[in-house]
Amino acid sequence: MASTKKDIRALTKNQLRTFFVEQGDKAFRGNQVYEWLWKKSAHSFEDMTNISLETRFMLEENFVINHIKVDQMQRSSDGTIKNAVQLHDGLIVESVLIPTSTRTTACVSSQVGCSLDCKFCATSRLKRMRNLNPDEIYDQVVAIDNESRLYYDRPLSNIVFMGMGEPLMNYNNVLKAIDKITSPEGLGMSPKRIVVSTSGVPKMIRKLADDRVRFKLAVSLHSAIDEVRTSIMPFNATFPLKELRSALEYWYEKTKNRITYEYVVWEGINDKRKDVDALVEFCKFAPSKVNLIEYNPIDDGEFQQASSKAIDMYQAVLEANHITVTVRRSRGKDIDAACGQLANKA
Repeated sequence: MASTKKDIRALTKNQLRTFFVEQGDKAFRGNQVYEWLWKKSAHSFEDMTNISLETRFMLEENFVINHIKVDQMQRSSDGTIKNAVQLHDGLIVESVLIPTSTRTTACVSSQVGCSLDCKFCATSRLKRMRNLNPDEIYDQVVAIDNESRLYYDRPLSNIVFMGMGEPLMNYNNVLKAIDKITSPEGLGMSPKRIVVSTSGVPKMIRKLADDRVRFKLAVSLHSAIDEVRTSIMPFNATFPLKELRSALEYWYEKTKNRITYEYVVWEGINDKRKDVDALVEFCKFAPSKVNLIEYNPIDDGEFQQASSKAIDMYQAVLEANHITVTVRRSRGKDIDAACGQLANKA
C-alpha cells in the first residue's frame, strides 16, 4: 500500500534547507540530503551514511523515497534490454536500453498508458492512468545508466523520450526531470544528448520554444497528408498539420534547431509517391531530418511494413530534395521492446 507520507524528492533544495532549520538543525544538512537524493540516487534514508542515525530516523518519520523498482528485465538477442518498472503505487511502465558499438541510449516513459490514440501503437491501447512524476522519469534513466555500466562497461550516452506516453501532455514533470538529469547536482548530462519525441501538440511545441529548452525535438509524423494522418492518428483532427507546421516554424524561428521527423511507411497506407511528395513539401520550411523507421507489428495485422521498394523510393526522393534521411532498423523486437511495442506485456 502506498505511503501517505510526502515523497522527499518533491521538495526543492531550498525547501529541504528550510525544513532542517525548522527542526533546529543546520541548513547545510539540506544540501547533503539533496545530494544523496539526486546525485547519488539514494534508495533509502539508510544509504545516507554521512548523516547521523538520529537525523535519518527523523527523515524516515516524516518522508518516504518512492523509488522505482525494476520488476522484470528482459535481454534481447541483439543486446537491447527492456525493464518493466514498478512504481510506488503498483503501476507498471517500461523503459529500454538500446546499445550500439559506440553508445547506449535510454528510451524512457513519461506516462502510465498514453493520452493519445495512434492506431499503430500498442501503448495507445492502454488508457492513460496517470502522468509520471519527475523522480520516476529520473529513476528510469539512473536504472538504465547502471545497466549500461554493468553490461556494456560504459555510462549512458543518450536519452530519448520515446517510451510510453506523450511527453508534452506531461509537460511540467518532463521538463523538471530533464532539469535534474542535466543539472551538475543531478546526472550532469548534456541536453544536446536528449531527444523529446512528440506526436505533435502545437500549443506545447510553442511553449517549448518560449521556454528556450536546449534538448532536441522529434515529431512522430507518419504522413504529411491530413486525411491519411487522421486515419492512423485520430487526434490529428484536433491538431491538423497546418497548426503543427505553424508551431514547428515558430520552434525553428526561436531555437534554430533542426527538426527530426519520425516516419513509419506502411503498405497501402502511405507508400505512394504522393505521400513522399507531401513529406518533402512539409519539410521545406526548416532544416530537417527524416528517420524512416521499420514497423513493429502489434498482432492484429491492420498495419504491415511497406516493401523495401517503397522505402527506397522515400529515401531517393528525400535525398534528391536535399533532406537528410536515415533508415532505422528496430532493436529488441523479440522482447516487444521496439518502437511502438511497449504495452506491459509479460
